[in-house]
Amino acid sequence: MKWRYVTVDVFTDRQFGGNPLAVFTDARGLTDAQMQSLAFELNLSETTFVLPPADPTNSARVRIFNRTAEMAFAGHPSIGTAYVLACASHPHGDRLKLEVPAGIVDVEIERTDGTPIGGKITAPQPLSLGRTFPREVIAACLGITSADIITATHAPMLASVGNPYIIAELTPQALERCSPDLNGFKAAYDGGADLRERFSVYVYARDGDDVRARMFAPLSGTYEDPATGSAATPLAGLLLHHSNRDDLAFVIHQGEFMNRPSLMHVTARKEGEAILTTVAGRCVQVMEGTFNLSNRSSEV
Repeated sequence: MKWRYVTVDVFTDRQFGGNPLAVFTDARGLTDAQMQSLAFELNLSETTFVLPPADPTNSARVRIFNRTAEMAFAGHPSIGTAYVLACASHPHGDRLKLEVPAGIVDVEIERTDGTPIGGKITAPQPLSLGRTFPREVIAACLGITSADIITATHAPMLASVGNPYIIAELTPQALERCSPDLNGFKAAYDGGADLRERFSVYVYARDGDDVRARMFAPLSGTYEDPATGSAATPLAGLLLHHSNRDDLAFVIHQGEFMNRPSLMHVTARKEGEAILTTVAGRCVQVMEGTFNLSNRSSEV
């Protein structure tokens, strides 16, 4: 049998920038193992598989796989998948609701002259903050020194809006010098349930009103990620949490050290005791094709 897929670059307005994503537009008939094998074969940060929604009032059920495991939520796959559906004239139009394991991802499609050019998602969960990590542990993961990690606003801390990341602020010079050490990541990962079998580190440096960031998750098969919407959103929430403001909006630059520049517009706002976050960016289609799975593929 054959399954169609489309690839898009997300958080960019030009091909070969941003974060690439493969979207299987109709994944009915694929097993969990086949989805994981296809994601591993394509070797992108994430691959998505579109299925009919469990609730017909929603737009689609979306399963997100990285190279090694299924994910509860991810940012660029949510925007990229919604963009692909909008380009195919999805009946839900410009307001899509995607069912993912972490909850419902609301997506607003952005258009120019009627043509989809990107989207904005609201994270499926409010900000949650977890434990902190010693500076020396994070420094060992990144090949930098403890002095390179800034703790004036917050210590390296676990934060999530559906997908957990350890977030740490660095000096601008240290951000450029980061060189992930696989042994450091292995030593840092303690198997805690709060990590959800991941140890993903999102580091950032301030650049005026903007932020420059990098994300490393080598234990999940992603040495470095060009753009990470599910980390950009908890970063926005974390910075709002440590401010005296009710809302926050800024731009995150990522992927520059990979020659895949990415641009993410993030917001965070307080709603009662909760902090809700969004991330927005452009998309561009790159290619499409089909996978022809042989009978032996069912044995995967």
